This record gives sequence, structure tokens and C-alpha cells, in this order.
Amino acid sequence: MSALALRESLGAWFGRLGTPTGDLLSSQFAATGNVPSRVQGFDQQLVWVSLVLMLWGLVMVYSASIALPEMSRFSKYTHHYFVLRHAVWLALACGVSLVAYQIPLSVWQKSARPLLMISLVLLALVLIPSIGKLVNGARRWISVGPVNFQPSELAKFAVVLYASDYMVRKMAQLDDMSQVEKNSKLQRFIQAVWPMCVAVAVVGGLLLCETDMGAFLVIAVIAMGILFLGGVNAWMFFLIAFVLSGAFASMVWINDTRRARILAYLNPWSEEYALTKGYQLTHSLIAMGRGEIYGVGLGGSVEKLNWLPEAHTDFLLAVIGEEFGLVGVVMVMVLFFWLVRRMMHIGRQAIAMDRVFAGLVAQGVAVWIGFQALVNMGVNLGALPTKGLTLPLMSYGGSAVLINLIALAVVLKVDRENRILMYGGRL
Repeated sequence: MSALALRESLGAWFGRLGTPTGDLLSSQFAATGNVPSRVQGFDQQLVWVSLVLMLWGLVMVYSASIALPEMSRFSKYTHHYFVLRHAVWLALACGVSLVAYQIPLSVWQKSARPLLMISLVLLALVLIPSIGKLVNGARRWISVGPVNFQPSELAKFAVVLYASDYMVRKMAQLDDMSQVEKNSKLQRFIQAVWPMCVAVAVVGGLLLCETDMGAFLVIAVIAMGILFLGGVNAWMFFLIAFVLSGAFASMVWINDTRRARILAYLNPWSEEYALTKGYQLTHSLIAMGRGEIYGVGLGGSVEKLNWLPEAHTDFLLAVIGEEFGLVGVVMVMVLFFWLVRRMMHIGRQAIAMDRVFAGLVAQGVAVWIGFQALVNMGVNLGALPTKGLTLPLMSYGGSAVLINLIALAVVLKVDRENRILMYGGRL
């Protein structure tokens, strides 16, 4: 199956959930340019699913972090410290996302390159010892008073905007290659995509200096996803995917810490890794096992009592599995599946109306949140090697929640503009 056929089949499948386009109603309003107020609303399914994930996450952050002050590392904090900070970040993120929702997609497109430059500057500043904050051997945060900001989260959003804008600008050049000879196709393709590859490589290089390979992996997948959805030729796409896979495999092999994580993943119960690199994974699996089908009940987790490290961040799903069982884990999966499907549908609608940048942004955000959630779930379930990626919208983390909600606000803006144009209005 060609890449174009695969894209069309995926788009049709994700689009089945959508509502009718309302061509008849559109013709009624096209003459006047007026749009009924109900059309100017937003995708309520997307909003409600996001709200459920955030509120459930808030409850689980409280449950997973309530025993942390018993550890010497967190002894100066109260039992409510993390949940209160998370609640404040959620409130702040909701306010900022309302502002982001007011910004037209045309403004976001103009801001794509400046925003990427800002994220590069922040990623570089993190590496300066007097600015970047060192936590568990990783330098990933910038401290501003009581607030810690993680620039890699902003970089993910910036790459979504930049890659979408870049594909719109280079799409004509990529489409013209159908009549070009085979030997010239690769050369023209490289000429078309190398600036974006360089930008992603620079971002990745800075992230590797912070020892944040997980964020680099997410950003690489975002860029690849937008290339695929933007219409890149199949064999060229798989060529880039092959090169990237080799690059990531090399990064793992030449680094002792990353290689040890892979070996621990393959045999976490071994005497060599059970108390070192495999410790988090083994206790995550124990938590999942204790939960069985229906869980031990909210607040009843034992693994969160100083056994499972980072239970309120990277391994929040393990606590959900222990307290809500298989039913709870499946519910989380369904909610994320629904969220991603709605965003893919919104993006497909925008592209169908020849709003390519808006459509690629919506689908790029879907790839980002969907892939990061998939990796986090895979790690918690023992299906993937341990990687420091949080569960979007649910895990504790201020900057992650803030950027996630801004991204969702932009997707909702894409949907609003789709509705206005669909019913004959003007932007």
C-alpha cells in the first residue's frame, strides 16, 4: 500500500466519528456571511475528554504523592504540597489556554519560526549551571523563583508549528517531483527537507546534552508524523525513518546508562538489575498485578508508599492500575484514544477545506499527545524500556500541563475556524 493510500484510509477511518458537514445549511448562510451562534462553538467531546483526564489526574496526583513527605528527600513538604501546586498549574494553564484560543491560526503560523528560536535559546540556557536546575543527574529545568519551567515541553509545541508551516511552504516543491527522474528525486527531496531536519537535529542535540532522550524521541516522531501527513513520498519517508531508527539505536548502544536500561527492560527481575535500572519497572509491574481487574480502591495503593519512585509523574498509570485495576487502565486508554481521534478528525476537516497548516497542526498535536501517552503506558506496563516521559494531562508537572493545554486550545481554534468556514462565515 502506498503512503498516499494509507494516509487516505487512516483519514477516512479517523473521520468516521465526525458530524455531518452540513452543506445545505452552509448554503443558507453563505450569502449573508452570518454564522449561527451554535456553529461558532467548539468541539465539546474534545473539551469533556480533556477535562475528565485532567480532573482524574488531579485526584491521582494527590493519591500518589500524599506519602512522599515520609521520604527524607521530600521531608520539608506537606502532604498536600504536590496536589496544591498541580491544581494551581491547572488553573493557570486553563487561563492561558483561553487566551491562546483567541489567537487566529494565521498568527500562530507567523509565530512558528520565532517560537522555535525562543525554544532553542531556552534549551541552551538550561545547560548553563547557574541557570539550569539539576535534578537526579539531569539538567532540564529553568528555575524562576518558586516556578520550574521545562523548555523541552515548549520545544515540542514549537516543532509542531514549525514543521506544519515548513510543509506548507515546501509542499509545492515536494509535489513537483512526480515527473523527475529517480536519481534527481532524492537530491530534490534532500534540498526540500534538509532545513527542517537540521532544525530538529539542533533541538535533539540540545536535548541529548540535557540527557533527555525521551523528549528528543517525541520531537522526532512529531516531525516524521507531519512529514507523512503532509504527503511525503512513501520510499523517502521510510528512508528517513530507517536513518532515524539507526541513529537512535546508536545513541542507545554507545551510552552505558541507556544500554543498561534496555538490558534491564529485557530482564528486570535479574539479580543485577532488580534493585538498580529495573527497580521502577519491577515495582510498576507489582502495582499492576496487585490491582487485578477492579483495583484495591482509591487511596489503597501500597506501591506509592515509598516503593515506586516517581509515582506522581512518570509512573502515575501504575498507581491507577493498582487502585482502579484493569478497568481503570483501559478507561485511560479509551479516553486518550478518543482524544487523539477527535484531533485527527479536526485536522482532516481543515485539510479538506484547503487549510493545510491548520490541519497539520491539529494532527501534529494528536501525534504528539498520542505517542507520548502510548510510550508512558508501554513503560508502565512493561512493554517498553523505562523512559522519562509523563502521561499528558494527568501526571504532575506544571510546564507540561501548561503547554499541553495551549496545544489543545490551538486545536479547538482550528475546529472553531472550520465551523465558521463550513457554514459560510468569514475569518
